[in-house]
Amino acid sequence: MSINLINFFDKGVEIDPDRACLVGEHGARSYRQAQQMSCRIAHALVRDGVTPKSHVAVLSHNAPRAFECVLGLVRAGCAWVPINARNTLDETAYILNMTDTDALFFAAEFAGTVQQLRQCCPRLKQTICIDAQAPGYASSLDAWLAGVSDEFIAVEVPGDSIATLSCTGGTTGKPKGVVATHRVWAYRIAETLLRVKIDHPVNLIAAPMTHAAGAGALELMTMGATHVILPRFDPEIVVQAIGEHGVTHLFLPPTAIYRLLAYPGVRGANYQSLRYFTYAAAPMSLARLKEAMDVFGPVMCQGYGGTELGTSACWFSPQEHVKALAIGDETRLGSCGYPSPLARIEIIDDAGRVLPRGESGEIVVRSYANANGYYNSEEETRRSFVNGWFHTGDLGVKDATGWVHITDRKKDMIKSGGFNVYPSEIEQVLTMHTSVQDCAVIGVPHADWGEAVKAIIELKPGMQAAEAEFEKLCRARLAGYKIPKSFEFWPQIPRSPVGKVLKREIRARYWQGTGKRI
Repeated sequence: MSINLINFFDKGVEIDPDRACLVGEHGARSYRQAQQMSCRIAHALVRDGVTPKSHVAVLSHNAPRAFECVLGLVRAGCAWVPINARNTLDETAYILNMTDTDALFFAAEFAGTVQQLRQCCPRLKQTICIDAQAPGYASSLDAWLAGVSDEFIAVEVPGDSIATLSCTGGTTGKPKGVVATHRVWAYRIAETLLRVKIDHPVNLIAAPMTHAAGAGALELMTMGATHVILPRFDPEIVVQAIGEHGVTHLFLPPTAIYRLLAYPGVRGANYQSLRYFTYAAAPMSLARLKEAMDVFGPVMCQGYGGTELGTSACWFSPQEHVKALAIGDETRLGSCGYPSPLARIEIIDDAGRVLPRGESGEIVVRSYANANGYYNSEEETRRSFVNGWFHTGDLGVKDATGWVHITDRKKDMIKSGGFNVYPSEIEQVLTMHTSVQDCAVIGVPHADWGEAVKAIIELKPGMQAAEAEFEKLCRARLAGYKIPKSFEFWPQIPRSPVGKVLKREIRARYWQGTGKRI
């Protein structure tokens, strides 16, 4: 008998069946109620011929009912295909077809989208509206479940079968389906239990549940955590929810944290319950990190990972953040943490040789928590998963004590006049300016140097700044070849649905027609 992902949720039920599991706009669902609903959904899927190991997607903004559908489909032995609610129709259709999705739960607001998906996704046989009755659909989820038993069920599937089939962000190309088995999830949950030391966690889900926020919630359910679910990120509502619900855990990508810090009421709220405020998914400005530690207290922490790695190949605890800040160690503060006990991390050169401490190269990770490869893509799997090591595409170093420092994305590195320029180093300097909301540094075509350094800056609402201010700031802190040769101010920098800056789209404006890859 294997241990499957749903078994870990059931362990959370055993801790306290009456404890609130999912809290939303319309009240709370206890662990017992969530378990019963997931059993009914599993029974209905089996009744309708959705077989174990089928791929089932959920298309909805964050909502308790959507999370119950995830629990239900996993309980039926199916694999969850997360679909970000901010995707375009074409993006969603591509993902459903690429992942061979058989059934889809959807919120009523997406009824029109689903009607079109049914035409362009031939494998999609079952579509179920999860809330109110939607136009063109005979019934709601409640009607679909009418008369279905809530008798306990947990369909057994082998531990090496797919539990989740998540898609990469598509920041550098078409999304790929990342295969994570039930066994992989067991190790990811074990990593969470190793680092979280708190009774009765209360987790605020403000980022999309289809990505790291949802993965973290599944991991914390093993501990019987309460999950407060916000439909979408809103700085004011996040600040209020932390105090109102006694939130202990919160994950946000850096771009959302920047918006949170810019909210006028952020310093007047109650954060006494917070214990773990995790930032991940992209590098965070040191200036903003220090500000966050000042506002929220000794709670900031970082997990280095990704869709292929889980949430914590490395871990940088709140205590270590406080220590680094206290002794003024900005190098340590800019680290992504120390490798998890369950992971090996090395730095390699282009020939695949492991480099000594202090030398820069690509970060590779070997862990039982690594994904099993890319769905139906042997070539991509061979390229990224080599002899048990996942090649992250991140450039970095390990210092003398084994801590990992990311210098940049391999594909983002700029080659200018024979020098390697790392955009993240320049971005760290630019975000020291108090008017900057976010920024992106890229290489643009240059006849003599190959590439010239260019900075794209998004200012905070109502703020103004001159190009000369940023040039002066950079000259005081960077070597001459690293200083941007041009600056542009954009009203908004393009981002993915989970908040990652889309440098691919930015570069396209300058490289189009050059005959070179961007």
